[in-house]
Amino acid sequence: MSYKCAIFDLDGVLVDTAKYHYLAWKELAGKLGFEFTIEHNEMLKGVSRMTSLDILLEVGNMKDAFSEEEKVKMATEKNNQYVEYISNIDESEILEGALSLLQELKQKGIKIALGSASKNAQIILKNVGLESYFDVIVDGNSVSKAKPDPEVFTLGAKTLGVPYEECVVFEDSQAGLEAAKIVGMLAVGVGQKKDLTNADVVYSTLKDFNIEKYF
Repeated sequence: MSYKCAIFDLDGVLVDTAKYHYLAWKELAGKLGFEFTIEHNEMLKGVSRMTSLDILLEVGNMKDAFSEEEKVKMATEKNNQYVEYISNIDESEILEGALSLLQELKQKGIKIALGSASKNAQIILKNVGLESYFDVIVDGNSVSKAKPDPEVFTLGAKTLGVPYEECVVFEDSQAGLEAAKIVGMLAVGVGQKKDLTNADVVYSTLKDFNIEKYF
């Protein structure tokens, strides 16, 4: 089958900004008096900001220690720190194979969408110079439901007028891969096979992806 649309997650797939999320969450946990490790951070991949905060507080055994108002304040503080980290990023943060794949897809006339939970997606794409490759950008400002709900992917497909089963989703999280499969999209995992058991197929980097096989 030849697919008509490529939908990309952002952090950890196209750009190496996931590390800045981790640093900002780690800093918040430190202020609250507990350690937040890289292993803990794996649980936050692909999920919304407030859900991420709930997971972090659970790690610190503080899940019920704060009001909703206090939690919103903490999530905002974390995001402000993250935005500070990413404000100076450039094309050096683009992950291996991402730019050449976007270029090849564009040359083939394939529709390209972003499907990211990040509310800072536009800033990141602009700073690294990838904004112009996308026909539609669906991010945390456009949707109300977090992955594994497929809204972030289905909205992109609908906007572009492409049937779900003709879309390929590139993801580095279990939640994102599950979301893609729920609606019959091809779920391509980017990373380690052992961490991405929900994927239809896994590539360690986008550089290894065989475009001719799918598009």
